[in-house]
Amino acid sequence: MSNTPESFYEELLDIRLPWRVVRVVLNKPELRVDVYLEHHERMKWKCPRCGQEHGIYDHTPERVWQHRDSCEYETYLHARLPRVACNGEYRELQAPWADGNSRFTVAQERRCIATLLECDVTGARRLTGLGWGTLWLIVERAVTRGQKRKVRALPEHIGVDEKAFGKFHRYETLVYDIEQSTVEYVADERTRESLSSYFKQFTVAELASVKAVALDMWEPYIQAVTAYIPDAAQKLVFDRFHALKYVTEAVDKTRRGEHKELSEKNVAVLAGSRYLWLWNAENIPEQRREEFEALKALNLKVGRAWSLKESLRALWSQSTLEDARKFFKRWYFWATHSRLPAMIKAAKTLHTHATGVLNFVVHRITNACAEGLNSKIEMVKKMACGFRNREHYKMMIYFHCGGLDLYPTAQLP
Repeated sequence: MSNTPESFYEELLDIRLPWRVVRVVLNKPELRVDVYLEHHERMKWKCPRCGQEHGIYDHTPERVWQHRDSCEYETYLHARLPRVACNGEYRELQAPWADGNSRFTVAQERRCIATLLECDVTGARRLTGLGWGTLWLIVERAVTRGQKRKVRALPEHIGVDEKAFGKFHRYETLVYDIEQSTVEYVADERTRESLSSYFKQFTVAELASVKAVALDMWEPYIQAVTAYIPDAAQKLVFDRFHALKYVTEAVDKTRRGEHKELSEKNVAVLAGSRYLWLWNAENIPEQRREEFEALKALNLKVGRAWSLKESLRALWSQSTLEDARKFFKRWYFWATHSRLPAMIKAAKTLHTHATGVLNFVVHRITNACAEGLNSKIEMVKKMACGFRNREHYKMMIYFHCGGLDLYPTAQLP
């Protein structure tokens, strides 16, 4: 092998036959290296459409691709791509070092994607030296590439949740694959149509393959699932966290009302006790257990409400659906005869959606993965200092949480 700049860059860039490096231009003042490539003459090329070999018809004008820096010098590849004539049409061949019409080499685009996965677009701009618009184009290309590669399939276990886009009650509807912990779909707002737009992509047979859908008790989502998923009543699973949230909020409402009543009598026994009643029994800090036991001994209304909340947690550990039904029936009777208005209201809400609440015992799924992905989405949003463009927000959700194969691959000659 000859010891020349051309041979060095052929090895460095992994340039393979029929391509070769014919010239290397070093521009020290601009810290730039330009590498010029040509292909060998008198050879056949496969048509990208039909796969048949043809002779060269002509070449495209010279194109330039940015590569990863070499020795801190910006590196650019130059080449004229061959065209072949096939069935009366002229088809341009792809450069083996780039993906499609990208103006970056595969190596450079992969580096940019890896950087974008670690930080926001502004940070990636500082690290790569590329423009904001250029990096967004790389994100869009990566997501489009990943979605094309992804096998079209409906998850057997689906999670549905919402995520605030910004102020003024602007939301996005997110559909999750619970088993893979990935975001499958993002739609504007949190209406019935938002979720329906996801289900409309699939056939009746594909929709029938869904085994369970975990969601909160938001009526538009319930309507969408009921309209599209066969036997939805047996497949709806109302998320445990959201079901318990109704009861936990009722406990806090009971505490606030009782604290107000006692304060009017100059009794401040409940002052500073809010989180004691919101915590689960095992999560109460050791240093406050004695205080909490003393409060429970006072036979307060909030103490009865807390006991109702704690006892309900056992519902999700029942082994069979029949056991769960019997347990909930007993708990519901206790709650509705507690003379605690907030608890009675919460119990009636759960009773209205009892089928979906009890279906957990059959399917054993929750939206826990949604909570984890929501935290990741929130982190991405904070790094970017928020998103003014809704499409950019959705794009970054797919980019970071879609489980997509984002990276380009080189096309070997």
